[in-house]
Amino acid sequence: MSKIKFGTDGWRAIIAQDFTTDNVKRISMGVALYLKQKEGKAGSIVIGHDCRFAGRLFLETAASVFLSEGFKVIYAEGFVSTPMISLATKEYNASMGVIITASHNPPSYNGYKLKGNYGGPVLPNELDAIEALIPDTAPNIPITLWKDNPNFVASDFEQLYIDKVKANFDLDAIKNSGLKFGYDAMYGAGQSVMRKLFPEIALLHCEHNPGFNGIAPEPILKNLKEFQQYIQTNKNIDCGLTTDGDADRIGLFDSKGNFVDSHHIILLLIHYLVKYKNYSGRVISAFSVTDKIKKLCAHYNLDQLTVKIGFKYIAGYFLEEDILLGGEESGGIAVKGHIPERDGIWMGLILWEFMAKSGKSLEELIQEVYEITGTFQYNRADLHLTEEQKQRILTACEAGKITEIGNKKVARTETIDGYKYHFDGGEWLMIRASGTEPVVRVYAEAANAEELDAFLSAAVNDVLAI
Repeated sequence: MSKIKFGTDGWRAIIAQDFTTDNVKRISMGVALYLKQKEGKAGSIVIGHDCRFAGRLFLETAASVFLSEGFKVIYAEGFVSTPMISLATKEYNASMGVIITASHNPPSYNGYKLKGNYGGPVLPNELDAIEALIPDTAPNIPITLWKDNPNFVASDFEQLYIDKVKANFDLDAIKNSGLKFGYDAMYGAGQSVMRKLFPEIALLHCEHNPGFNGIAPEPILKNLKEFQQYIQTNKNIDCGLTTDGDADRIGLFDSKGNFVDSHHIILLLIHYLVKYKNYSGRVISAFSVTDKIKKLCAHYNLDQLTVKIGFKYIAGYFLEEDILLGGEESGGIAVKGHIPERDGIWMGLILWEFMAKSGKSLEELIQEVYEITGTFQYNRADLHLTEEQKQRILTACEAGKITEIGNKKVARTETIDGYKYHFDGGEWLMIRASGTEPVVRVYAEAANAEELDAFLSAAVNDVLAI
């Protein structure tokens, strides 16, 4: 069997090709062996699955391995979000949490994410240790070992999450604000909890559909055209919230149906938490996030650190320091006062509360941020290439052969995680291979939409011509 390697966030593979019950057994055994070495005994495991195909089967497979090694397994009966598993892992003081999910990947994928006792992603050094313990062959353990097993215990992780939401947000202020909200679950794991919290709002794609209607459940504009059209047509939605397949990533729309990307969301959250809530703390941002975050942090005298891409590189700082916010370009954001975990619904509720209590529209709040940072627009192109094309592009980047993009001279280059090219006009462009899909991503930022479209189009042409 092939070696299993965790990417930026867990292990993901195509169902029935590499994502099989045998490989789920192998990973689960590696986790069990690691925890027994670390703790000297078999403790407890929290486990759940999202809305993807065969989630329950893979949950039962993993649980059977843990049970065979003497662990107590606390599981969710139905689908749950990744933040629910992270919260339950912390609240139940479990040894580790497992969520069967491929997050935003296409419907043909499933995946396996690990959560630490503290309620966030397992850190890189622990992942390396677990990988080293994954056996080369699947253990001979029946996948029905969970049946009638007293150590296989159901729990309501969704209600645990709802209780925490109610304890931390002024839901009445949001509901009585006169503002109209909408939510698109993308057929993902946020659908049930949002229906329970806000049954009166417009709800889209809040049905169980493991095929996600053929669209990868990633909250980026190209996947959200139906939600955008709904907002533009109805003209009575003040803000639309969307989350990905396992509800840990966020996307937003304003009242005109304009997509609000994660860069703007991160800036809005910092602005609200510092100016309106009087919070403080360090800000940690992934390499692909806008440099405007540095300008806003300087304005508010906040320390800021840029790290590699993958929330596992952010989560550890929450355990050791006073962190205000940690965020990624992909829409994964965590904030002070919650678990050290990305949570799309939680971030959305912060911004809905911001709108409700300030009496301002999302557009007005973005303008407040622009008064500090200046205006900007961002977009990303995902290039689905052959392995040969991908390697040719990355080799050219590594060799320093890219000195000009779209007739703009590169002023400086950063290589923290990928290749980020800065230009004298303030634009930047980044090239990076995905850690979970056969894709090369091209990220770009410019002052306005017209300049951005021309810049990104030229950049894609130049990259493909390498």
